[in-house]
Amino acid sequence: MRSGNRLRVVALLVFTAALALGSFWMLEAMRRSAGQDTDDANRNNPDYYVEKFQFVRVSNTGQAQYSISGERLTHYPGDDTHKIDMPVVKSLTPERPPMHATSKTATMDRINSKLHMYEAVHLDRAATADRERLQLDSDYLLLLTDEDIMQTDKPVTITLGQSVLKGTGMVANNATGELRLAGNVNVTYRPPSKNAGRRAQ
Repeated sequence: MRSGNRLRVVALLVFTAALALGSFWMLEAMRRSAGQDTDDANRNNPDYYVEKFQFVRVSNTGQAQYSISGERLTHYPGDDTHKIDMPVVKSLTPERPPMHATSKTATMDRINSKLHMYEAVHLDRAATADRERLQLDSDYLLLLTDEDIMQTDKPVTITLGQSVLKGTGMVANNATGELRLAGNVNVTYRPPSKNAGRRAQ
């Protein structure tokens, strides 16, 4: 009888321990899952914002390259990006033609080298002595700020002096003046005026 009682007690203790361990494991799993959900939610939510901001990027030599301003800048920690409302981009490099770009919204990557501009994108590059004024309109434009290159895979309208170019997809290099349209190209060409650059200055 004593031996049988001992076996029953041992079996009860083993069952109780297994039940306790199972309950602990389940509670720990629930805690981790809830913590993961909270972390995911925190990463997807903004952690700070700035109203009426202006950001100036400088080169390694301390020379101002361009400025980005806007109504509101919001930071998202999940992918370390910034959303900008009503962005305004201005080139500040003296040896390049002045450039001014606006849109309704934009996103900027964590190292501030890629600016994606969305909705009602308008870009204006001033005329110089040897270059006509350039204006660009599209629904999307990617500015590679370190390389001074802009590109889009959307329909784009470019006014170059008195000429109008339309196409789908574009790559333009502000440093070299090179411009390429990818497809569906339509051109209305008017010869540049000899004084076009002088009048626009």
